[in-house]
Amino acid sequence: MTERQEQAAPDALLTRIGQVVMLHHAGDREEARHRLLGLWAEIGEDGDPLHRCTLAHYLADTQDDPGDELAWDLRALTAAEEAGGTPAYDGAPAVRGLYPSLQLNLAADYLRLGRPDAARAHLDRARGAARTLADDRYGEGVRAAIRRLETQLGEGGTPPGGPGPPRQR
Repeated sequence: MTERQEQAAPDALLTRIGQVVMLHHAGDREEARHRLLGLWAEIGEDGDPLHRCTLAHYLADTQDDPGDELAWDLRALTAAEEAGGTPAYDGAPAVRGLYPSLQLNLAADYLRLGRPDAARAHLDRARGAARTLADDRYGEGVRAAIRRLETQLGEGGTPPGGPGPPRQR
């Protein structure tokens, strides 16, 4: 009975992360970064993979340097994979739902760092993972972001650098 109650109780750390994310969305990026780093120190490198994935995912969004953003996004993906968050695994639905966004963020990071081939590889993974998303606000938002990044990479049309060979899919 106690185990069932613990499973039904809201996750206090995820609630705290959500509160800091609201602070970030309200425009206080520096304070959000500071508080998220405090939470990261609290859970540590060996903390629960869902917590580490979520924290790293949002910490990436607070970074000023694209290399730092990539490092946090890679930490988020590593934690997701530890939790079994790959699309082929049914073990962690909460993390699995983040997987398309994690791949999309990595694609955007690599594009900002001038690595279009790596960006395309992660964009392709994001596309594949997005097939499992529901037709809800979150799923449509991720699919719309994928389409925007496809445009930036020149997929489905003329590449930003001009015409090139057709891409095979």
